[in-house]
This record gives sequence, structure tokens and C-alpha cells, in this order.
Amino acid sequence: MSDLIAAAAPPRTRPPPGGCRYRMTLAYDGTDFSGWQVQPDKRTVQGEVETGLQHLAGAVVHLHSCGRTDAGVHARAQVAHFDLAAPWKTPGKIGQALNARLPDSIRVLTVRRTRPGFHARYDAQGKQYRYSIWNAPVACPLHRRQTLHVWRPLDVAAMRQAAALLEGQHDFASFSANPGREISGTVRTLWQLAVRQQGPLLTLAVVGDGFLYKMVRSLAGHLIRVGLGAVAADETHAILAARVRTARVETAPPHGLCLWTIYYGALPATVHKSLPKA
Repeated sequence: MSDLIAAAAPPRTRPPPGGCRYRMTLAYDGTDFSGWQVQPDKRTVQGEVETGLQHLAGAVVHLHSCGRTDAGVHARAQVAHFDLAAPWKTPGKIGQALNARLPDSIRVLTVRRTRPGFHARYDAQGKQYRYSIWNAPVACPLHRRQTLHVWRPLDVAAMRQAAALLEGQHDFASFSANPGREISGTVRTLWQLAVRQQGPLLTLAVVGDGFLYKMVRSLAGHLIRVGLGAVAADETHAILAARVRTARVETAPPHGLCLWTIYYGALPATVHKSLPKA
């Protein structure tokens, strides 16, 4: 996962003369991919989609996403943009043509023309991730690819107590991993960190202005440890204040994580209150 805040945003490119920029929304099951970003000799979501676009356009097409999901992480509504030198008269058919070539685990949901200066990453105002946990003695085979199975009972009340302490603006260095690249700092704002329960299914809904590398999985790992009684909920204050990543915070496995929503345009300060609770 990459943050939305760049240390130094590069100059924005524009489509070539006579060309058009397109905005795409995708969903994918990340189980069989080495993440979003193209990597040598590895199967990635970006690589699969760019290969399809190259076939349709007859030229190399670069896809720019809102963020990079890690290996095994899913997306319900990833947003990306790309440029075509020769505009398509019916953009909707780009998605249809791509879906005919893509594996079943990737689907283009929408494609539409957008303004020349639109940037999928730098125009985003916030994101929502969801981490799913199946909390029951026996795992559910129908959820095995998208939920983490925790067989021991979880104290949901304690998890909610800890989650409330993490909402707001904080330095989240204790809940991040080294991305191996320069970032703009470790202060981020969480508008919402909700722990929802529907039978054995627990969902952690995390909404913020940006996320550090492996931050959401680290938040999930911490809340799970709180739920198991390994860490007291009120220790969250001290962990945040330390601003140093230690073994006290575990990183939850990737398959429980899904990029749920990306917010563009004006984002109200009360976004956490306006989000659906279901």
C-alpha cells in the first residue's frame, strides 16, 4: 500500500496531442498475483491490464493507479488512469474488450474519458480499506481467500476501545514498515477505524487521508492481538507515542485486506459520520 501524500509530486503529464486520458475502475482477487505493480518475471495486476491495453491500442500503454496493493491483497474499486494517442469513440467498450482478455480474477468495472490533468493518485483525497476476519472455531471455506481465520474468541469491545484511540491525526511510525523509498513523513489522519461484527465475520473499516507501507495490516494485527488479550487496549497510547516499530505490533496476513473505496473531489470533514455502517 502506498500513501497518498508524495514527498515531491512529479510534474503531471498530459495526453499526447490529439489523444485522451481515461479513468478506469477495477476489482481483483489478489491471491494469485505478486501485488499491483509491474515486477520483472512476476505476475501482477498492472502487468496483466497493461498487456491487454497494449493489445487493444497496438502500442505500449502505461497504467497509473491510486496506489500499489501488496501481494495477496484484493481490491473492490482500484482507480487508475491511462492515455491513448487515438481516442476511442465508445470508451465503455474498452472495458468489455479488456475483460474478454483478462483472467477471471481481474475485472474492469468502468472506463470513461476524464480531464487531461486528472491523476488517479494525486487527485485522491482519501481511501477506505477493509480487513476481514472469520472468528469461529472452524474456518469457512467460502471465505478462505478473503478473510483471516482466527479460531480463538476475540474481545470485540476491547478491539473497539483500541480502535477509538487510533482515530484522528497521529504519527503512525509504530504501525508502518520500511518501504525502501523516501516518504513525506509518518503523520496520517484516520477519519474512521470501525470494528463491525456480523456473526463470525468481523470487518475492520479503515478510512484515512493516506496510509504508510503495511499500515492497515499493522493496525489489523494490533487489534487482533488486543482482541486475543495479548495486548491491553490502553497500551495503544504508548505504542503510538513510541513512534518506533517493534515486535509488539504484528502485521496481519495480506489476504484479509481489500482496497474498498477511493475518494475524489471535496471530502467533508465529517466523512466518518457519513459512511454507511453496513
